Amino acid sequence: MFGIFIDVTGRKQAEEGSELLAGEMSHRVKNLLAITAGLTQITSRSAATIEEMTGQLTQRLTSLGRAHDLVRPLPGEQGKAALLGDLLAVLLSPYEDTGAFSGRIRVAVPRMGVGEGTATTLAMVVHELATNSVKHGALSSDAGTLDVFGRTEEDEVHLVWSETGGPRIDQAPEMAGFGSRMIARSVASRLGGSLTYDWQASGLVATLVMRKQRMER
Repeated sequence: MFGIFIDVTGRKQAEEGSELLAGEMSHRVKNLLAITAGLTQITSRSAATIEEMTGQLTQRLTSLGRAHDLVRPLPGEQGKAALLGDLLAVLLSPYEDTGAFSGRIRVAVPRMGVGEGTATTLAMVVHELATNSVKHGALSSDAGTLDVFGRTEEDEVHLVWSETGGPRIDQAPEMAGFGSRMIARSVASRLGGSLTYDWQASGLVATLVMRKQRMER
């Protein structure tokens, strides 16, 4: 008897690779849909008109898109990352590019990479803080300035959002809304950290604490 042996190893590997890719794409799409749903709920609670909601939601989704664009493959099997400073600069660029705000936003953070999940969470945090600042804080005033700076402490990264020159703050606003709760949960679950607010008379100082080992995810 004669037999014929056909090596299908290459085809099998290709099929397995396609299945893994399809699974990864499905996972990413589900995550993005969940994020979009959450942002839509946040926007619906803060917008007064359909036009305002459309504008705010578009800004939020555009910020997330910019964050994902910055996340790029690293050599070998190191995963994906964007530089923290680049990410913050891109997320804040819509507010810096308007004429009255030019040169009033300063970013000085340690040079380090952040992963895709971290980029998404940071995009939500930054946009919420920036939106509040444009409406009520430093970026609502011609004399207002925003400094975003960071430092490392052992296994933590501390990112500080400091506003000055805006309207005087006499009373801390309530931060127990759905959006604030969702962001707090994202910071805790994804970054193993916390986001705290210090409403000083001269402006908001918010501090985001993140675990270094979580930031590459």
